[in-house]
Amino acid sequence: MSWQQVSARRLERAGLTAPVKDGTPAQVVAAMCGAHAQVMSAAELSIALRLEEATRADVRRALWEERSLVKTYGPRGTVHVLPTRDLPGWVGALSSLPTGRSAHSESVRMTPEQTDEVVAAIRAALDGACLTIDELHDAVVAATGPWAGDAVMPAFQTMWPRWRQAMSLAAHRGAFVFGPVRDRKVTYTAPPAGLRPADGLAELVTSYLRAYGPATSGQFARWLDAPKRWATALFASMELEQVLFEGEPAWVVAGDTEAPAEAPRGVRLLPYFDAYLVAGMPRDLLYPGPAAERALAGRQAGNFPVLLVDGQVAGVWHQRRSGSRIDVTVEPLIELAQARLGELDDQVARIGKILEGRPRLTIGTITVGAHA
Repeated sequence: MSWQQVSARRLERAGLTAPVKDGTPAQVVAAMCGAHAQVMSAAELSIALRLEEATRADVRRALWEERSLVKTYGPRGTVHVLPTRDLPGWVGALSSLPTGRSAHSESVRMTPEQTDEVVAAIRAALDGACLTIDELHDAVVAATGPWAGDAVMPAFQTMWPRWRQAMSLAAHRGAFVFGPVRDRKVTYTAPPAGLRPADGLAELVTSYLRAYGPATSGQFARWLDAPKRWATALFASMELEQVLFEGEPAWVVAGDTEAPAEAPRGVRLLPYFDAYLVAGMPRDLLYPGPAAERALAGRQAGNFPVLLVDGQVAGVWHQRRSGSRIDVTVEPLIELAQARLGELDDQVARIGKILEGRPRLTIGTITVGAHA
């Protein structure tokens, strides 16, 4: 399979060839294998741009009113939005990942017994409650002991208490999900009633490969932040099919080798940490030449919103909002013909509609190497 075939197939399945008609936020998030939500406004844009006529209000409604979406810690221990219906499988899969060596020093890290104690305290504190991080802190320290509250973890120019190193693990074990913002503060609450973890590893591999395959077990391990040897054994235990992707062995779900007949076409603006950027590999094919220098930070994808042209990163963009006005500046790395500029205008208009504002497009200049 060629890069053009794979790129066209991934774009189509991601809802980026054309927005999904009559779809729901939960359906497109499932197809994305989760939407990165560390920056919630970017997650809203990422989800809505894949749905015809959707706005950020539709995503918020699905998340906080209909509860068809849930915000929690997902792959790599980062904040994600996931379909509520798939949460049991995600919890089952993420809680079964091998635990690697702790990144914290011996004086900071907790023992396995202390970790279990903290997770149990979080679960108990949020049963029937919705707490801010400060309220949750008080409850966890009261249930476990002063050692949990020791401010020993460097984080964002401050020090976090010891117990917070277990937050993502607690979410992976189904102890909590995010609640709605209260007075501009993040809250945490119990997961949907009756959550029972399911054996979701095979389904997770299948979903990942349908969205981002062909892929190697090492690429899957990198996306999930799991040991490569473990991922290799997991792939070997499943009925997958090996193909040659640009001459290199890679895997797809057995029988899933279809690709669109036409090469990828179109101009798209993708926000911070869009799932397509984070999961898309190999990086050198998605970010060719100067794009890697400008739009990847230490080979880390997603740190920049990108201009996607015909399935490849071809620039970056940013926005500034003042009231209802949204100034969108696009910095292309390639010459954009008139037809491309028309597509770009359409994209900016769509972003304005999603964000419920009045957009204005500016074409900027870009200096590779200077990160202007």
